[in-house]
Formats: sequence, structure tokens, C-alpha cells
Amino acid sequence: MMMTTKNANPFTSAPDPSEARWYAVHTRFKCEKYVQRLLEKQGVTAYVPLQQFTRRYLRKIKTVEKPLISCYVFVKISGQQYKQVLETEHVLDFVKTGRQITAIPEKEIQVLRRITLEKDLDIQITPREFQSGDWVEIAAGNLIGLQGRVVQSTGKQQLLVDLETLGYTLQITLDAALLCKIHRAL
Repeated sequence: MMMTTKNANPFTSAPDPSEARWYAVHTRFKCEKYVQRLLEKQGVTAYVPLQQFTRRYLRKIKTVEKPLISCYVFVKISGQQYKQVLETEHVLDFVKTGRQITAIPEKEIQVLRRITLEKDLDIQITPREFQSGDWVEIAAGNLIGLQGRVVQSTGKQQLLVDLETLGYTLQITLDAALLCKIHRAL
């Protein structure tokens, strides 16, 4: 996943900018269902694949729904709705390859819908591995928003964070699930 600035409209490579297509939107951590509701109130078709879990507590059993893919909401929009989606609260950016947002084929969205309808499936989503040198941003916790470069790729990622203003470099070991790959212009 790569992200760039929110200013430029990356729909230039789409065959027909007035045609509605599916795109992935990157959201703040644990804001997927909220963003979906906000987008739907604005008339935008939004979808968050949810997985149901049964939690057993001391005095009760509760069924909860969690997003299948953390920090993602899928939207079906045309080029005219691009800015409207970006201006929605807790939306960080569209998921991009280079500078172009990538349309998601309808059949992949249908696969996600079919997978989430199955109640007895144990689904594990594994993000792609980070490579040494990848630029990443921390998506959750006290260090949210901190950007840096991956130094070593292991089960947990070692992240090199350059504090340019202070003239220091920090090396932090983090769970890879907290990291999102970003595009950083040099």
C-alpha cells in the first residue's frame, strides 16, 4: 500500500472518470465502521468486510464484529466523488500504487462479501511483509503517525526513525501489524 498527498486527483488513468468503480480507502485505526456510516450518510457506497467473533466473558457470551482488513474501507465512486471521500472525517487517503489509485475489480469485492458471509470460517489476514528500506507509518498506539524506514525485516519489524530537527536517529522494534507502508518522495 502506498499513499501520497491529498491534493492531486489521481483518476487520470481511469478509462471513464464518470464511471463508478471500487477503491480502497485508508482510515484511522479502529474507525472503519464509523467512516462507512459517514460515507453512506453522504450517499457514497461504502463497504467494510466484517468478521464475527464470539467472546466469552465471566458472566456472558457476546458476539462482536471486527473488520476483516484493519484500516480499510472500500468505496464505489466516480471521479467526481474523490474529494468528497477524502474530506470525510478519519479518512487518511486512498490506497495507491505510485501516484495512481488502483481500482479494485468487482469480483474481488464479491469474494470478500462471500467470505464474510461464512460464519464457520477461521480467516487470517496477513499483510505483505515489509522489506528493509520500505518507508512506513505507525497506524496505532502512542506513536501513531510517526514515519520511518524499516531497517530489518523479521516477525517484528525494526524501524529506524530519523528525527531530522533534533539530529537523532531512533531504532524501535514494533509489531508489523501496527505499520502501514507509505510512499515517500526523496
